[in-house]
Amino acid sequence: MLHSYAATNFQSFRKRVEVDLRVNDRAPDTDWIATCGTGQRVAKVLGVIGANGSGKTALLKPLAFLGWFFTSSFHQAQVGADIPVHLHFASAAEPMEIECEADADGQLWRYVLRCTPQRVLHEALYRKHERFRYVFTRDWDEAAGAYVVRQQDFGLDPAKAVEARPNVSLISWAAQYGVPLALRIAAPTVYSNIGVSGRVNSGDLGVLEAARGFQSSAPLRAEMERLLCSWDLGLSGVDVREGELTTNPLEPNQKQKIWIPFGHHKSHGQEYVLPLLLESNGTKSAFSLLSFLLPALSRGAVAVVDEFESDLHPHMLDAILGLFASRKTNPHNAQLLFSSHAIEVLNLLDKRQVMLSEKNEDCESSAIRLDRIEGVRSDVSLYAKYMAGAFGAVPNL
Repeated sequence: MLHSYAATNFQSFRKRVEVDLRVNDRAPDTDWIATCGTGQRVAKVLGVIGANGSGKTALLKPLAFLGWFFTSSFHQAQVGADIPVHLHFASAAEPMEIECEADADGQLWRYVLRCTPQRVLHEALYRKHERFRYVFTRDWDEAAGAYVVRQQDFGLDPAKAVEARPNVSLISWAAQYGVPLALRIAAPTVYSNIGVSGRVNSGDLGVLEAARGFQSSAPLRAEMERLLCSWDLGLSGVDVREGELTTNPLEPNQKQKIWIPFGHHKSHGQEYVLPLLLESNGTKSAFSLLSFLLPALSRGAVAVVDEFESDLHPHMLDAILGLFASRKTNPHNAQLLFSSHAIEVLNLLDKRQVMLSEKNEDCESSAIRLDRIEGVRSDVSLYAKYMAGAFGAVPNL
């Protein structure tokens, strides 16, 4: 499970910001909290609230970036291409830094990255025994024009390690050479709708992308159908069918295979089938959202979702967040981190599960967990206090 991550000089966060999901022993036991193999108590859900442009998406992006960097940078980062990170414009000459802590197999791990868009400057993976010990460190030697790599029980051929491209994680690089630990870390563990420029795969394109994912997994497809049919969307069933799309009007014979979802409806004793692309925006959003949530739930991974509530009725938020609270639907302690403008989520979460983001007059974002604001009590309405402006993180209109 993810314990925490931090970022410095990452987009609008010029100064270090930390997202901490750890919960101390004084917090009461709830369905929102899980105990890890290391004994640490960790929140399964955390929401980010704030005004437009305050940095909510930027606060989630480091985690989405690490998911890409570990899993896909070897295949997707072209030789000579920039690493897809953006520095704060007032510190463009300084590197970006990310740190992350998570547990797996009863052990605590720490990952550290310092880079510019042009290259990795420092990358390290640590495993905690009595204290943290490095598994590998990778440092750019400017004078030598080469990387210096140290390893302890990592298993990558030293000659291959120093050849890693400057825009690729050593974890992604080592996975291509069959290093067992690298293969485990490089397996998909972050499912997100966030890309380099923000939220991606929304609207009809998101529906088609979600359909492709559901087609490849019968269990996830069945669970998606069960949930959508139970959420009062007027659906009696959902299926995914193969279709063809003409990608170039000038070449009508060149077609691309796609997967198209269809919704089933019952009316006056008859069943009718409608392409999901013609359903309401709320139905399409729920379908797309489940394509990120269900894989995470099935694997005990992390879902990172921007604008979680998009086009959804506020009453649906409880049912969707409840997927992560329930031991039945979340047996592997998957986690959800999301941003939202639906302030009603403050009626569902406690103060340890909410981050507030703000941006100052110098366009620098900051964020704080709600329980770390002095005087915030557990027995008050967080929703009422926020709407009254007691916590800040509201538009200054």
